Amino acid sequence: MPSTPVTVAHSPEASTARTGILLMLLGMLMFSLNDVMGKWLVSTYSVGQVVFIRSIAALVVLAPFIWFNGPKKIVQVDQPWTQVARVILSTAEVFAFYFAVIYLPLADVMTYWLAAPIYVAAISPFILKEPVGWRRWSAIILGFVGVIIALEPSSQALTPQAVISIFGSIAFAFMLLLGRTLRRTPDTTLVFWQIIGAGLAGLAWICFEWTPVTMRDLLLLGLLGIVAMLAHVLVNRALKLADAATVAPLQYTLLFWAILFGWMVFGDVPRMSMLVGSGFIIASGLFIFFREQQLKRQGRMKRPAEAVVAGSGDGA
Repeated sequence: MPSTPVTVAHSPEASTARTGILLMLLGMLMFSLNDVMGKWLVSTYSVGQVVFIRSIAALVVLAPFIWFNGPKKIVQVDQPWTQVARVILSTAEVFAFYFAVIYLPLADVMTYWLAAPIYVAAISPFILKEPVGWRRWSAIILGFVGVIIALEPSSQALTPQAVISIFGSIAFAFMLLLGRTLRRTPDTTLVFWQIIGAGLAGLAWICFEWTPVTMRDLLLLGLLGIVAMLAHVLVNRALKLADAATVAPLQYTLLFWAILFGWMVFGDVPRMSMLVGSGFIIASGLFIFFREQQLKRQGRMKRPAEAVVAGSGDGA
């Protein structure tokens, strides 16, 4: 007896979710390419020079979005002092990232930055008054253990570069926390002032240190800003097309790309302590995220949990 063909209906929601997943994966790849190019360029040019030129390129890409949303929204912001604090933190985070990748393998630096959601969860009860139960506190402790394992705290391994990485990731975490208090501010406005802050700091830097730029490297520096902005657009779009619980955990593919590109481009072999520590950090971050999503559905959190994409910290 011949079999009857079965037609499987694909719902629009499933198709949209798949598109969101693909966009998030592509966004993480773009962030990783941004990191690789940044590490390559800061080996020749100063951090300030790299940040300044990439900021100019990013502003060129952002300009159409500013025009579309209305330039007035850029200057008419809520909580201006909170905005200023966030810009200072984002600028410190960007400079710390580029300083760190000069000396450390890309995978090591990315491991420290992926710990930012853990810092956010640990700090939010004291700043945002968000309740944190014993389950999430246990996950937070697990994440801190992972950071310690990845750091290998000893006189030989606890280098100034590693300390700068931790400082940068903590600055990123506080930037994310302030972002939670600025939900009414459009993303374009937040990104614009973030770029302006980094660009002005880079401009101040190059007044004292400037290396002549070849045409090839100028194109690469410009491409750095374009790739970073494109990564932001992809991630934001992915979060609109698919549920955060589906796409946000994909941020941890950043570590895979960091290990792969670090080995292929720079010859970095990942340390066992870094791999073990990153495993603890990823497990902790995933538990905290899914627990917050569960509490959000139950209506037990004062503020909704947000997807935290760690890779966006180094590319704003």
